[in-house]
Amino acid sequence: MKIVVHIEDAQRWQNALAQAFPDAQITTSDAPPPARANADYLAVWKPSESLLREQTGLKAIINLGAGVDYLLQTPGLPDDVPVVKLRDAGMGELMADYVRYGVLHFQRSFDRYLAQQPKAHWLTHEVPDKADWPVGILGLGAIGTHVAKALSGDGFPVLGWSRSPKQIDGVSCYHGEEGLADVLRQAQTLVTLLPDTAATRGLINAERLALLPDGASLINPGRGTLLDHDALLSALGDSGHLRGALLDVFAEEPLPEFSPLWQHPKVIVTPHMSAPTPLNEAIDQVIDTLRAFEAGEPVATVNRQAGY
Repeated sequence: MKIVVHIEDAQRWQNALAQAFPDAQITTSDAPPPARANADYLAVWKPSESLLREQTGLKAIINLGAGVDYLLQTPGLPDDVPVVKLRDAGMGELMADYVRYGVLHFQRSFDRYLAQQPKAHWLTHEVPDKADWPVGILGLGAIGTHVAKALSGDGFPVLGWSRSPKQIDGVSCYHGEEGLADVLRQAQTLVTLLPDTAATRGLINAERLALLPDGASLINPGRGTLLDHDALLSALGDSGHLRGALLDVFAEEPLPEFSPLWQHPKVIVTPHMSAPTPLNEAIDQVIDTLRAFEAGEPVATVNRQAGY
């Protein structure tokens, strides 16, 4: 078995895979082309076109992250090779913590206290019951489901939306266009955890933002392409329809210095840090996936048409 690794910390991955598969040939994409060609498996994050094109006998490509949009759009990706992605791998709990922070930031009025502080304005605000603060979560994959269950366990009513019907204990699940509108009309805080696909790009536009209740808040740790930032700025502006936003991902990263989001008083910008991949758990998941492929066992693969 020959595995080629392409990721920033490739040496650590190479060492871990070599320990798990002592009889395998494990190399990195930094090796000369003859040494990295003819791999059985690629374990990659944002690979180059040349790395993909020089492979002729791949059994599978393992994407070393939960988002596959970059990989699926990379020229040279073979049509007939299964693609596997990381599913949660410890990212769910980190994402749940990030979303918890965002929900509490607005539910407990920390945004208002921050605005009061420069004015030395001492004023307390009523704390709404969690039961009166519905949280809408768009995207119920492995990470979205983890977040939905965590917030439900915290006592928030959770409204989950997905492309197809789902059932999750403690979560009111919706699907389809009408279901999306129902979630938006109820969500005091909206959380977007959808993948980047042709169907989701620009999904949260002016029309859909207008469906949110007055004073609602938005958290986007999913994909930057989901959200129309001009529409968001308008909803946060003079109309005051939206109360604030916590944004972790952007269509262009790093977020350009001239973006008005940096200086907006109702926006918190974080640099795509909501759920970094815990390396040990990710490596364990990749090892299990490789063993399953080699044993001929079923492996959950990416639906390329759906984009996830």
